[in-house]
Amino acid sequence: MENQRLLSLDAFRGFTIAAMILVNNPGSWDHVYSPLLHAKWNGLTPTDLVFPFFLFIVGVSIALAYSKRIDQGANKNKMVQKIVGRSLKIFGVGVLLTIILSLSFKDIRIAGVLQRIAVVFLICSVFFLYSRWKTQVTVAGILLVFYWLAMTLIPTPGYEKAVLEPGINLAAWFDGKFLPGHMWQGTWDPEGLFSTIPAIATGIIGMLVGTLLLSQLAQDKKNIWIFTLGFIMSILGYWWDLVFPINKNLWTSSYVLVTSGLASMTLASLLFLIDGLGYKKFAGIGIIFGANAITIYVLSDLLTFLFYRIPIGEVSLNVHFMSFGDWAGLSMKFVSFIYALLYITINFIPAYFLFKKKLFIKL
Repeated sequence: MENQRLLSLDAFRGFTIAAMILVNNPGSWDHVYSPLLHAKWNGLTPTDLVFPFFLFIVGVSIALAYSKRIDQGANKNKMVQKIVGRSLKIFGVGVLLTIILSLSFKDIRIAGVLQRIAVVFLICSVFFLYSRWKTQVTVAGILLVFYWLAMTLIPTPGYEKAVLEPGINLAAWFDGKFLPGHMWQGTWDPEGLFSTIPAIATGIIGMLVGTLLLSQLAQDKKNIWIFTLGFIMSILGYWWDLVFPINKNLWTSSYVLVTSGLASMTLASLLFLIDGLGYKKFAGIGIIFGANAITIYVLSDLLTFLFYRIPIGEVSLNVHFMSFGDWAGLSMKFVSFIYALLYITINFIPAYFLFKKKLFIKL
């Protein structure tokens, strides 16, 4: 296992990035199938799985990459320097992207998807270098329990009790005090500071699964353990939902367990199908997207200028495309979905070029 790449993990990463592009780029936000939208508040849709799946994959990748380097006797201090450098680049690109897409230097949004990935990668990577798996289990548990107790027991300032409603919960109050810049929802941000605490636990759980993959167990037993532990986490998460609702915006502890459990079961299934049974053609598209995952994600955001903002005639390309549904008599949601699939195809072209040229851009 240590001497070969896991095609299933590469495919999982790529399929997740493709899913991010799909849900972020419909033909029209007024016409989207409900599974391709985030839950309005409490609850879970397929779209709510995408980001935590990616953070889980980050954790697995940390374990696979750094375990090998530690075994080879790499200098940990130099490793930390590279980790910090990469984290700063990812964070900086995330902030720069928000400036470019908003066309404004006013009210810069410091929080964001890439920024959270950078923070989770930094903390989890350094933690992995200086801890063992038992410590990681303990810390992940402490983070989840702490966040649960803080969010449900500490009264939101200005209220007599703890509140879990949009914009008036403890996480929103904390971000309002300590998170600089513009917040996505005005008074709160789904990628804020306080809710990054349980997001770190998502990364740690991925690290633990990665450590299990590196164990001396037979591969079929690893798959069974990963799937079984994922199933148990999901059950525990839904049980926790009874007192601390599953909520992507708050990244609640129940949300962490459910999504990490589903990610574990998905990875175990891909391990069985791709690395076990050898269904590599099935994995092809995912592997190509996954080879330069963050680069393609950034590119997909930048291309929104061409497809959503630069007018061709009087309106943008996506509006032209949506008009096709009007005269063809097709469902507008279906047309919007087809547009999103075509947008994925457009982004696949540079991904395929980079993969074929063996160009792997690491931010």
